[in-house]
Order: sequence, then C-alpha cells, then structure tokens
Amino acid sequence: MFSPEGPTLRELAVQALSSVEHGYDLLAPKFDHTPFRTPDSVLTAVAAALKESGPYDDGLDLCCGTGAGLDVLATLCTRSATGVDFSAGMLDEARRRSHPDGPRLSWVRADARALPFTAAFDLVVSFGAFGHFLPRELPGLFAQVHGVLRPGGRFAFPVLAPPRPSSPAFWMLLGFDTVMRVRNAVWRPPFVMYYRAFRLGEVRRDLERAGFRVDLRALPEFGERSDGSPRVRMVEAHRAV
Repeated sequence: MFSPEGPTLRELAVQALSSVEHGYDLLAPKFDHTPFRTPDSVLTAVAAALKESGPYDDGLDLCCGTGAGLDVLATLCTRSATGVDFSAGMLDEARRRSHPDGPRLSWVRADARALPFTAAFDLVVSFGAFGHFLPRELPGLFAQVHGVLRPGGRFAFPVLAPPRPSSPAFWMLLGFDTVMRVRNAVWRPPFVMYYRAFRLGEVRRDLERAGFRVDLRALPEFGERSDGSPRVRMVEAHRAV
C-alpha cells in the first residue's frame, strides 16, 4: 500500500493523465513509497537464484526505474552494472540512491525498444516493467535484449502466478486494466500499463522466437498455490553460445 511519504491522490491523477515518460518523471521522487516498486523479497529471491550461475562480468537492469534492480546486479556482477530507462526523473532518483561500493555503475536514458548497446552484457534483469509494453511490442523488445547479450548470456525476470477468478485480486486487476483501456480510448497521450496482458505462455513463445532457450524456475521462498504450482517463478532465458 501507499505510505504517508507516497504520492497524493491528486498527484496520481496528474500522472495517470500524462504520457508514460512524463508520468514517471512526476512520480519518481515518491516512487519507492508506492506499491509499484518491486518488493525487496522478490529482488532478494531473484538474486539468490542467479547466484547459482554467477558471477557475471557486466549486467543491465532493463527499465531500471529508481534502481532497485541495480542492487541485485551489484551482488552478481564483478565489473559493471548499468541501468537503462526512458524517464529522466527515474534515472535521477537511481543515481541519487546509488552506493559507491561494488561494480562500476552507470545510467543510460534510452527506450528499451531501441537499446544503444551491442553484445555488451552477460546478464539482463527486469522487474515490474512489462506492463508498459503492448503484447505486439514484446517480440521486438526481446530481440533487443538478445542483441545486447553476449553469447551465453542470460535474461532473467520474476513472474507472479495470475490470481484466480475467485480471488479479489483478479477482479481488482481486471478493473484496473478496464479503466486504463477506457482512459486510453478517450485521452491522449496514452498511458500504457496493463497488468493482465503479460501472459507467460505467450511470453515464452516470443522469447524462443527471439533466439532464447527458456527455463522456468520456481522461487521457493514464496511457496505454492493449492494446486501445487509455484506462486512466483523466475524466467531464465539463455542466449546460445
């Protein structure tokens, strides 16, 4: 939930009526006090899972926001960690909260759909950003990630199991996506943020078509659902050597 240090209802309304880029510029100073930030428990679990195949030389946090994923890379990468985002405000916050210890840190303002790197990283991570891409954009996004990885590199991100229709969370997310679709139908510029458009089966196929070998790893820290399936998985996509 929102903490007292988080944005006001008016500030959230102004953000929601802006473009994605400008909206996050506005939200950046208070972003870490919202439920939109990936919880530390998820960041820690992903870092622990990736340590088994690390260390890595150079890492990239895709759509880094205020830099929480860079903290993960700092524990896994020995040479450098880079954050890329198209919001200047979010990058400013990431720089401000960074720590000097660990690998060399850098921040790049760029659109994830047109990354300014070529075969520069051994590991790419991303946390909570994929709702900002329409399903038709994901094949191109994954091709971009494939291109910035060195042979043998990995692309990793967590995926939460979707709530069941009997869960209040299901109807809350459905309602949010419906409101966003109506908003984008009647207001410009659009603000792309859809929670239910990122479907694991389709994502896996798009990753494989981009040239990745895809593994799904349960994150046991979060337990299982009643049918025995994991509550949270990590997608680990490998670029062939």
